[in-house]
Amino acid sequence: MTTTPVLLNGQVIGLAHYASRAALEAVLARTGSSFSQSVALRAVSDNGGTVERDRLVDRLVGALKIDESAARETVEELTALKQLETPAPGQVSLTDSGRELYERIRAGGNEIAARLYAGIPAEDLAVAGRVLTLVTERADAELANS
Repeated sequence: MTTTPVLLNGQVIGLAHYASRAALEAVLARTGSSFSQSVALRAVSDNGGTVERDRLVDRLVGALKIDESAARETVEELTALKQLETPAPGQVSLTDSGRELYERIRAGGNEIAARLYAGIPAEDLAVAGRVLTLVTERADAELANS
């Protein structure tokens, strides 16, 4: 008996996304953080711990496909929670508490990823990475043209 291979499509991508996101949500629940907050903390960390507030908002809008007001609200939440601070006008930085929170989220996410991707050949992961990057670029172009 032959099995028909599953072809990559939006449904397969969506199911994988929601399943892995649900696993990450368990980590986020333990830290009291939302997904958008975790993305914001990562964005600041990726920029050396300090970033222009407007650049962070733009990154959240682009990455999460949310409107600007929701992105600004996320930044304000993190500031109110003392995970981010304003070292200079127009900038935000990770506080020690924010850095520690991000590291806990990152470590938990890495543990989940290690289990999810265990045993998948590097070549398959490279192909999937290229294909999904191209799909993302095309979807972003569609959104820009709508």
